[in-house]
Amino acid sequence: MPKFHITHLTSYLYQEPINDSANQIMLYPLEDEYQEVIEHQLKITDNPLIETYQDYYDNKVGSFTNPGVHSALVIDSQLVVITQQKPLPEDFTPQKQQWENLQQLRYQLPYINFLLPQQFKSLPEVLQVVKQEQSIQTPLQLAKALSNYIYQNFEYKAGVTTVETTLDEIWTLKSGVCQDFAHLLSVMLRLANIPARYVSGYICPNKNGMRGEGATHAWVEAYIPFYGWLGLDPTNDVLVEDKHVRLAVGRNFSDCSPVKGTYKGNSRHYLEVKVTVGYEDDQH
Repeated sequence: MPKFHITHLTSYLYQEPINDSANQIMLYPLEDEYQEVIEHQLKITDNPLIETYQDYYDNKVGSFTNPGVHSALVIDSQLVVITQQKPLPEDFTPQKQQWENLQQLRYQLPYINFLLPQQFKSLPEVLQVVKQEQSIQTPLQLAKALSNYIYQNFEYKAGVTTVETTLDEIWTLKSGVCQDFAHLLSVMLRLANIPARYVSGYICPNKNGMRGEGATHAWVEAYIPFYGWLGLDPTNDVLVEDKHVRLAVGRNFSDCSPVKGTYKGNSRHYLEVKVTVGYEDDQH
């Protein structure tokens, strides 16, 4: 079980002093039998009071305000987390039975929320790819095939997209970063009637470098019949094991954004996000 020491530093520098900032943070890792938070410290400019609550998807969310005049906002999150690998699905159940199980879940909570379709101009082309990959495959096989399709056909390239980049733009550019690939994979899985949720967090390899290091990361969890939620990282074309630390889950990036907020003042500002990971041993 690896233990990770994670520092996540978010810095906003404003061109002119601003005031009345209201902010939301989703920097509290999920906790279950496969992920345990040993220590968590949050330091924020001017030490505001942070109110927390559980959202609809059971993520812990913090909110705080700073009504005074300020020229910078720094959020320093420091974590110690232990992860454990979840057993992978065996995929022995007959294919027909698995797809029938997914069909029964279409109108049940919480799965209905992760099956809602998204309309965009390139939908027919994306649907054609899904149908080509779907022939004679189990849901698990299809999920892995779609993740591999994105990995093979899209270039990992920072700076060409933003969190506001649309699916049509991603499909046309054939390039982007982790949030773009997670967005696209979730849509493709839903078109195949596989519930899919967006995951934000961190990727923590040590000796073996992976795409997405040094910043927050995003991937997808697909619901596999008779197994549960399985993480797939299309940016690296891997199944999620014990090198990913989950912060939040939702339908899309908007549900899981680590930091967002509003303020009064000049809109020009500079944002820097830096994530560093320390390791307890040399095994990861």
